Amino acid sequence: MNFDVLIIGSGPGGYVAAIRASQLGLKTAVVERAELGGICLNWGCIPTKSLLKSAQVFEYMKHAADYGIALSGDAKPDFTKMVERSRGVADGMSKGIQFLFKKNKIEVIQGFGKLKAKNTVEVTNADGKKSEVTARHIILATGARSKELPNLPQDGKKIIGYRKALTLDKQPESMVVVGSGAIGSEFAYFYATIGTKVTLVEFLPNVVPNEDEEVSKQLERSFKKIGINVMTASSVEKVDISGKTCKVFVKTKKGEEQLEADVVLSAVGITPNIEGIGLEEMGVAVEKGKVKVDGFYRTNVEGVYAIGDIVHGPALAHVASAEGITCVEKIAGLDAHPVDYSNIPGCTYTTPEIGSVGMTEKAAKEAGYQIKVGKFPFTASGKASAAGAKDGFVKLIFDEKYGELLGAHLIGANVTEMIAELVVAKKLETTGHELIKAIHPHPTMSEAIMEAAAAAYGEVIHI
Repeated sequence: MNFDVLIIGSGPGGYVAAIRASQLGLKTAVVERAELGGICLNWGCIPTKSLLKSAQVFEYMKHAADYGIALSGDAKPDFTKMVERSRGVADGMSKGIQFLFKKNKIEVIQGFGKLKAKNTVEVTNADGKKSEVTARHIILATGARSKELPNLPQDGKKIIGYRKALTLDKQPESMVVVGSGAIGSEFAYFYATIGTKVTLVEFLPNVVPNEDEEVSKQLERSFKKIGINVMTASSVEKVDISGKTCKVFVKTKKGEEQLEADVVLSAVGITPNIEGIGLEEMGVAVEKGKVKVDGFYRTNVEGVYAIGDIVHGPALAHVASAEGITCVEKIAGLDAHPVDYSNIPGCTYTTPEIGSVGMTEKAAKEAGYQIKVGKFPFTASGKASAAGAKDGFVKLIFDEKYGELLGAHLIGANVTEMIAELVVAKKLETTGHELIKAIHPHPTMSEAIMEAAAAAYGEVIHI
């Protein structure tokens, strides 16, 4: 089997690269050892959003009276049904990738792919049978897995990773979540909302530590409001799983505390899947645990490329997709442009949601900018009040000299759907005054973007 492009891995980087390559007339194949769509579609982005939606619907029902709706009885979560729905959504998305592959005439080769020789990949199927596939261009898109710490060895029962958290047999009564990045915070919100007693432990001073500090503080307040025990500047030193429950020893500023929980969820990050794929044998350069590439994802070995979670940059599905498209467009001879890593949106799908792009206020000051900051709270938004979702705000950071948008930080209902406006604005070098003069529809949550820009320039109307 000989191809123009062969991709190892079918996650958001791999499958998008494959479809774009096929569109550009390149004979394309994908090697996949598990389900099409990779972790994102099957065990990450999509099924977690399904669970979060179930939690949100349950939350609405608990507060139905606030909206003038009387229920005949108390709403109760059915954890098993929630998980079943989540798996059904993921399966449907994976079937969608199968359809797209057939439509674009992309060949799927089932098995584990490994670089074998120049332009050659060895594929081992589930039965252990090996075959070789050749291609002029080989793209590594093998993704990542849950990171394991020595003091938090995952046994899949009492100490679990995100994958097991999606498919537990029963809802735990209590849970300790270690790490408050997007994964940890989303699971903390989900389980707490459906009634699990949740403690969220974060090593750094703020939850969602990559976000602007004001956003972090708002999410912490929202979490505490729904009963999550938030422990920042704290670290889990060890977990004793010898008894019926987990004894969790947490080091805090005040000393060591001991917690007890049914389950400990380790959400301390991810580890790139670079083992066993032939990097060492082929001499592919690795730097700090990730494959070293140039601006178009070429490795130091001719004909070998790498994208997604195994290269340096944000480990996000949409980043992997953008990298895959850039990579194959360059291969096809198009005038491709490198990905702008200063304009990557980040989203966290808790309630309230978080959407952000660009510099935080602290980072802008540290970079030497003189800045203007505008902030508009959703308590002043008519749409937010009507929706009963007044937690949060829009915060925009502008360069004082030129009016350039340096960063945008949103927390509130549906802000993950709003952040793209600011990504486009930033890409087009839109100024604060241009955002103010761009008429936003009323009543919408998006009005807060116009109002926050106006606040930065002393022109805000509604606060």
